Amino acid sequence: MKACFARTMVLAAMLASTSALAQEQALEPVVDAATEINQAARSSQLTVDKIADTTQERMQQYKQINRQISGLEVYVQQLQRQIDFQEQEQLDLNASIDEVSVVERQITPLMLRMIESLETFVELDVPFLADERANRIASLQDLMDRADVDVSEKFRRVMEAYQIEADYGRTIEAYNGEMAVDGQAQEVEFLRVGRTAFIYKTRNGEQLAVWNQQAREWQDLDASYASDVQEALRIARKQLAPDLLMLPIFTDSAQAGE
Repeated sequence: MKACFARTMVLAAMLASTSALAQEQALEPVVDAATEINQAARSSQLTVDKIADTTQERMQQYKQINRQISGLEVYVQQLQRQIDFQEQEQLDLNASIDEVSVVERQITPLMLRMIESLETFVELDVPFLADERANRIASLQDLMDRADVDVSEKFRRVMEAYQIEADYGRTIEAYNGEMAVDGQAQEVEFLRVGRTAFIYKTRNGEQLAVWNQQAREWQDLDASYASDVQEALRIARKQLAPDLLMLPIFTDSAQAGE
């Protein structure tokens, strides 16, 4: 009985082992399939994660490109406004050029008349700096004939000459020159006080004369004016501080007075 029981146990063990082996063999495809599924799942997850990362990256790129596009749209709008403004400026400039041609045709005769009037004025004015003023007018007349000088420059020079003449009326000046005194050329000192008084004094101080604008001639001055004239000359040469001057002038009746 014991031997029979032992064989039975061995047989049972063998059967159990055979059954376990059979079960194991039966489960191997399932395990393999589960392993493949898990690997496929991991691979799919990696693919999903990669797609998600790529999608996020693409989304960031998309947002960045949208911002760039928005910035470019603003920039293009600004450029368009600048272009519109420049086009308007071009139209205005073309209109101005057309107007300049008309103005040039009108301003040239005006400048010629201005120079002619200035020449007449200098001829009738107190005869100080006669050569300098005549040369300035001659220079303007020559300038008007030059084709290589712009109209604007010509007009500037004419206005500058007028300004110089205007300034003579409110300045005091002393300069050296020559005068025919008693039929002989002598060096003298000229004194100009605006256009009010024009006086000369010989170098030795023996002779003084004042210009009478009404009579358009020089008239002798009394020697009593010598110190006043000398002081005025020093003031004009900035050798003395400005001070009250006592100088002869002429009234409408062409009489000398103080």
